[in-house]
Amino acid sequence: MGSWYQRAGVDIDLADMFVERIKKIVAPTQNKRVRAGVGGFASLFRLNKETYLVASTDGVGTKVKLAAELKQHRWIGQDLVAMCVNDLICTGATPLFFLDYFATGKLDLDVGVEVVRGIARACKRCDMALVGGETAEMPDVYPRGVYDLAGFVVGVVDKTHLITGHSIKEGDVMIGIASNGVHSNGYSLIRKVFSTKEKQWMRLALRPTPLYQPMILKFHRQYPGVIKGLAHITGSGFLNIPRINEQFDYVVTVRPALPPILKEVVRRTGMKDSESFTTFNMGVGMVVVTSPVWAKRFITFCNRNDFSSFILGRVESGSGRVILRFEQTVIL
Repeated sequence: MGSWYQRAGVDIDLADMFVERIKKIVAPTQNKRVRAGVGGFASLFRLNKETYLVASTDGVGTKVKLAAELKQHRWIGQDLVAMCVNDLICTGATPLFFLDYFATGKLDLDVGVEVVRGIARACKRCDMALVGGETAEMPDVYPRGVYDLAGFVVGVVDKTHLITGHSIKEGDVMIGIASNGVHSNGYSLIRKVFSTKEKQWMRLALRPTPLYQPMILKFHRQYPGVIKGLAHITGSGFLNIPRINEQFDYVVTVRPALPPILKEVVRRTGMKDSESFTTFNMGVGMVVVTSPVWAKRFITFCNRNDFSSFILGRVESGSGRVILRFEQTVIL
């Protein structure tokens, strides 16, 4: 039968195979200035001996389809910005500017303006400029009333503030910063599980992805070097964590509290941990790795900035696995 996500039309394994195959195609285009390319949360390009430009691009998946069906476009722009800048901060970078791509079958002025207004509002919160973008009308590609979004962010980081994951040690602590819902991945399945007539769940499904980046950047500037690694938990769920540093295993010892909509997804589908934790964020929007002596201070900082956070687990020597050690051990 395959996984629930596969039955909804999304094959994560195939997507991973695609990334592996294109690495060989992309590699010859890169020069000595490229420090990190395909596969990371963001790509780094050395500007000079001290500074890197950092770039990231993303979309919001089929959440745009749900927004269009419900005619609720107020927050989809924040989703777009969040998916990009929350990836960017995984390198420690400061965002500089943002561009958007808005594609539709037939431009609806009111919808387009509302979407861009949301993008601009989120850019302002992240203290970066919305410098431009592209609007494309493609009636032969998109039906009327349907649109798609992509975002592109460029930032900068000096080498003394670069977060690479290389300083991680066995015994370091994983801290989870709580999610407020589904965020912006898994919506092909969400739309299978819930009907658009279920207004209570639809309101929760459209909650925007939080902008974690400003809060994390504030801490990182104040305490450089304390954050050893960061993972933005989006597509593939907790499988994002080993991208911090694949020379370790990441043992999740605390089962996160699920937002109501994710709790309902698990209830309706009966998904096992091995699938749910590789499909959704399961209550964790970002994972932060730091030393045990700094864990409490970071959690206090998050809570003071209105982000709930908690000890999620620990780092062990290993080979890039995620180990769920709740009632029983599940290795992802």
